[in-house]
Amino acid sequence: MATVSIERFLEDFSKELLQKNTAIFAGAGLSVPAGFVDWKGLLRPLAEEISLDVDREHDLVKVAQYHVNAHSNRSDISNAVLNEFSTRTASITINHKILSRLPISSYWTTNYDPIIENALRESGKIADVKHSPEHLVHTLQGRDVVVYKMHGDYQNPVNAVICKEDYERYHLTRGDFLTALAGDLLSKMFLFIGFSFTDPNMDYVLSRLHTRYGQNQRKHYCIVRKESPNDNASCDFNYRKARQDHFVRDLERYNIRAVMVDSYDQITDILLRLEGKFKSKTIFVSGAAHDYGNYSAEEALNFVHKLSSSLISKDYKIVTGLGLGIGSTIIDGALQNIYHIQKKSFQDQIIIRPFPQSSDGKKLWREYRDDMLNFAGISIFMFGNKNDDSGGIIELNGMIEEFDISVSKGIKVLPLGFTGFAAKKLYEKVKNNLNNFYPNAPSSFKEIYNHLGDDEITLDEQLRNIIIALSQIEKI
Repeated sequence: MATVSIERFLEDFSKELLQKNTAIFAGAGLSVPAGFVDWKGLLRPLAEEISLDVDREHDLVKVAQYHVNAHSNRSDISNAVLNEFSTRTASITINHKILSRLPISSYWTTNYDPIIENALRESGKIADVKHSPEHLVHTLQGRDVVVYKMHGDYQNPVNAVICKEDYERYHLTRGDFLTALAGDLLSKMFLFIGFSFTDPNMDYVLSRLHTRYGQNQRKHYCIVRKESPNDNASCDFNYRKARQDHFVRDLERYNIRAVMVDSYDQITDILLRLEGKFKSKTIFVSGAAHDYGNYSAEEALNFVHKLSSSLISKDYKIVTGLGLGIGSTIIDGALQNIYHIQKKSFQDQIIIRPFPQSSDGKKLWREYRDDMLNFAGISIFMFGNKNDDSGGIIELNGMIEEFDISVSKGIKVLPLGFTGFAAKKLYEKVKNNLNNFYPNAPSSFKEIYNHLGDDEITLDEQLRNIIIALSQIEKI
């Protein structure tokens, strides 16, 4: 049976995220927790009007068609779509927020509601929303993501796909959506979430891809809740379990692997783990130095340069705020590796966020730090000092703040105690509470961490220790 473990899914999908080769297909199951109705809720009053009970019907598309037939028009259905999705108070769920933070390039949905595009905009992304065939031929400049609403939008209910006749004419009225979906299914790894696979249009696309590509189809994943003996269902557990087994096995024909969960509540945990796994390859480098402590400026900057270059060579992405005294060296080390060795795109490997220096800009530094750290899964802290007004050297409060924000966001922290100053203070804080910061860390990590506080170890050896520590943090 084509079921896979959560760990296997996380490994596969996170790799595709790094390559920006992923897409989401969202069904009603993703929107209902936000406060929107599902198909049954939408059609229930309309079904009652024609003496039907949606709880006893399995084909709700036919129910919608029966209502249209009974009245010889679809105005009631159009009004239901408009009013149900425009008047309800809905909120962006944690699942939408997590997905919107990930580098997913396209979303597909059969939902009419605006929750996906709202979540993307709230996360600062430009969403190119396409809910009619005319939208497909235009491209929104500067877009970060495309949202395909293949059954239409609640704001244009007259053209929403809802009854059987709409599906029968889909290839004529909206066929270009099917072509675009087929292209994405060939080029991206999909995660189907909250989707039941009962939609005829999805069957149409999947069957044609299967007919053409057979055993060479791209791999995709879907999240499926296991049938439970405690479910309040019309048929017994053994029958429901057998039916689900056949459903999952049939998905295998299309190379769609099922990730089985006991409860849909597990989805949030899975998505959080996915985000953590993806972000573990992005490192925020916190540091500034007017004084390099036990090292000469040449020694310290040579170490920073090597560290930055090594991070890029190990396929890490760097986020930096260009701290005084080391920021330009971090950039230089990264750039030399990116352009001369890795031959990769600069934008894909490093995120630079220099702090605003105006008096008004400084008031926003806390928010600025918070925004920068949204990109990272690991934070490294080095040195951390500045001149005070009297000309002395003091610890950098901004580094302490970045440490606190990192911890509050669940970002793994790695202070380099051997560099001294604020980094040394933070190193001791972690060391004294290592089981709290790294509760699942193996003894080998604890040994490496102890070395990072020893300023008598050579900088080249410390560089090796840092890379080993980072590789272990990814697995913790």
